[in-house]
Amino acid sequence: MDCCILLALWYLIPIYALIQTLRFIFADADFTLLWARMFGRRPETELKGMVVWITGASSGIGEELAYQLAKFGSRLILSARRVDELNRVKQRCMECSHVQEEDVLVLQLDLLERKSFKSKTNAAIQHFGNIDILINNGGRSQRSLCLETSDDVYDALMELNFLGTVSLTKQVLPHMMQRGTGSVVTVSSVAGIIGAPLRGGYSASKHALQGFFNCLRSELTDYPKILISTVCPGPVQSKIVDNCFTEEVDKTMAQGQDQQHKMSTSRCVRWILVGMANQAKEMWISDQPVLGFCYLWQYAPTWAWFLTAMFGKRIVQNFKAGLDAERLHFAKPKAC
Repeated sequence: MDCCILLALWYLIPIYALIQTLRFIFADADFTLLWARMFGRRPETELKGMVVWITGASSGIGEELAYQLAKFGSRLILSARRVDELNRVKQRCMECSHVQEEDVLVLQLDLLERKSFKSKTNAAIQHFGNIDILINNGGRSQRSLCLETSDDVYDALMELNFLGTVSLTKQVLPHMMQRGTGSVVTVSSVAGIIGAPLRGGYSASKHALQGFFNCLRSELTDYPKILISTVCPGPVQSKIVDNCFTEEVDKTMAQGQDQQHKMSTSRCVRWILVGMANQAKEMWISDQPVLGFCYLWQYAPTWAWFLTAMFGKRIVQNFKAGLDAERLHFAKPKAC
């Protein structure tokens, strides 16, 4: 009998390892999310009827979150600076789902105006009676070399991406603590795990978010029904690049960047919702090879440093040559 068991293990272990390796090669999310998708709770059920406040809801990931949550029957608070775009998103939410006018609140919000957060939070609670989920999605990216970037850009990135997000969370969280339940889901980035070229200030702001929310989670052990979750997407199709900072505060990127190589926004959002439904504390969502880089930085940092230096050199060369730095071109850079 013992020999039969050993023989079975001899064959089964390599087969299992092969299956997991193949899953990883073709994966676009971490193993926790892959498991949750197959065996966990479904977001259509878990998030139905929830009151969800989404910042940065006028485009990109925030906009797609609104559409998919509306289809689940969630009630929504949509926030961003552009009210006309928020109204457009609200209208489409009602067209693509069964939510009614009163189920979607447009609440203008500027993450740089932190003194307004208390009144905005009170307005949201007054409208729906409670806030079940806060999705911190607002923010801006960056594409510029560290030494060529103005300090004003770094100030703006930290004010918007980090301090704005932290300040709003501090207004909403006491309401959740009083109720004993709730979720704070913060859209960070793989740049909050990996030191990515051309994103010095952006990466710093996302690393700061990772550190803050990891600490916050450890302080809320008396509130086991409050989820603190961070989402780390890789390259996703959105307008974030068109609106990102460069070396100066008032200078943005050229329009029309090719995004076909990036993950679709709908796919990324689906993974986020799967993670939320299954109480994932951190989510890595990206196509390969970026997903593999996350695991290297976590478990084999020496190899991660080596590969980052190798690919980072090419990315910087392409950027200086005027090529699309969003893609890892291996064409010979243009002569200066």
